Amino acid sequence: MLGNLFSVAGYTLLSRVTGFLRDVMLGAVLGAGMLADAFYVAFRLPNHFRAIFGEGAFNAAYVPTYSQVMETEGGAEAKHFASQIATLLLGSQIILLAVAWLFMPQLVALLAPGFDADPEKFATAVALTRITFPYLLFITLVTLHSGTLNAQRHFAAAAFAPVLLNLAMVGALALAFLFPTAAHAAAWGVTISGLLQLLLVMEAARRANVMAGLARPRWSADVKRFFTTMGPAVIGSAGVQIALFADTIIASMLPTGAVSSIYYADRLYQLPIGVIGIAAGTVLLPEMSRRFAAGDPGGAFEAQNRTMAITIALCAPFAVAFLMIPEAIMRGVFLRGAFTAEAAQASAQVLAAYGSGLMAVVLIRSAVASFQSQGDTRTPMMVSLCAVALNVVVKLLLYKPWGAAGLAFATSLGAWLNFGALTWLALRAGHMKPDRQLAKVGLAVAAASGLLGLIALLWATPARAIAETVGRFQNEIELAVLGLAGVGAYGLALYGALSLLGVPLRRTTKASAPGPSREDAHD
Repeated sequence: MLGNLFSVAGYTLLSRVTGFLRDVMLGAVLGAGMLADAFYVAFRLPNHFRAIFGEGAFNAAYVPTYSQVMETEGGAEAKHFASQIATLLLGSQIILLAVAWLFMPQLVALLAPGFDADPEKFATAVALTRITFPYLLFITLVTLHSGTLNAQRHFAAAAFAPVLLNLAMVGALALAFLFPTAAHAAAWGVTISGLLQLLLVMEAARRANVMAGLARPRWSADVKRFFTTMGPAVIGSAGVQIALFADTIIASMLPTGAVSSIYYADRLYQLPIGVIGIAAGTVLLPEMSRRFAAGDPGGAFEAQNRTMAITIALCAPFAVAFLMIPEAIMRGVFLRGAFTAEAAQASAQVLAAYGSGLMAVVLIRSAVASFQSQGDTRTPMMVSLCAVALNVVVKLLLYKPWGAAGLAFATSLGAWLNFGALTWLALRAGHMKPDRQLAKVGLAVAAASGLLGLIALLWATPARAIAETVGRFQNEIELAVLGLAGVGAYGLALYGALSLLGVPLRRTTKASAPGPSREDAHD
């Protein structure tokens, strides 16, 4: 399982690196003005629906059901089940696309009501969203084929697919002179990437002989079980997206640039979430589902503990960096072209607020797997809705005094409530069984993180002084100096603490307890 986890994490890292290049290009070309705000709303709208009906809810219901059909009824029945779901998915997405195109002004007005005060911004957002919305149809089908591949332990194509989004957008931006604006070019890049991703995973599924076709749906026990588990999962995913909808809605009522500040901070915040949290959840859910289906709960808990240990160890330095040096990060990454120092400062405040909840966000996927791997999507749904309710209330309280940073802090608070409640319920129900090695890894990470925070505090001024001696690339050099010092200090401190606590640093047998291995450390 760990090999699959790091394979997914490696491809996801490639996706984040190319996404970083894409966002640097977007920042330099669009900045944080009217076009940027309009494009980021157009980009978010299909992604909200994708997260509700696609990756989150769909995988929660589809992967455990598909795994059980495959284990109990064989590959032929599993493929037939996948084909039935593909037919239903395609039909529903075509209807949704038609309705969205007809009522796009109303959808944009719902998501970004503050744009009504600026007719040009509103009209641009409507036009761009009509271009990007077909991406939802493509990416939902990508999710189905990816889920099938993941359940069959084929992770590479699905993990690589998001790279095509970044490459397509960069290519479109390079040809921006052919479009009315650079925002229109980026919007077309989004939709074209959806088609490219679909072709990639379909070919991978064909090669693995698990390609889902189209089949007349039957209300079989398997299909019924899928919809029974998907209903609560949709509501749970919708709860998370309601919080994100609230971010966009409220930010649209703040001064121009607030939507963009949230977007740029979110792109950096999503780096560890995607590389670590989502990669862990992607591999852990089918692994735990298979273990429980095969009557091996001990193996399922071992997989979960090992995954959570690695997640904590890899995520901690990002959380410390976002909290301690957010402005240096934003300056070093985005400060060029149309992206100003004021935009960097505003985005840094949002990044720090996001950083306070980063650890909870990356661990939620592992906690949710405790329930979803056993077919329970109702418990995560209820917890998610409670967390979202608190999240939205705090957003409404903080957006005026704190601006965009208040929205991000509310997201962090909601994430901690979500993770804490899931963990408590899982422990109480016996769905999660942490072991001593996980506790030791937590202590080692806490010690290494404390040292990393001290390094960030003491090195901030010297790093800036070193950078100022160079004529060009001062911001990039400052960030590089801080980054190298932090990576070295954290790596050595973590290695020493793990050794002192007796945590195995190399997995020598299948039964060895969870903990980061030497191979794990390269990420």
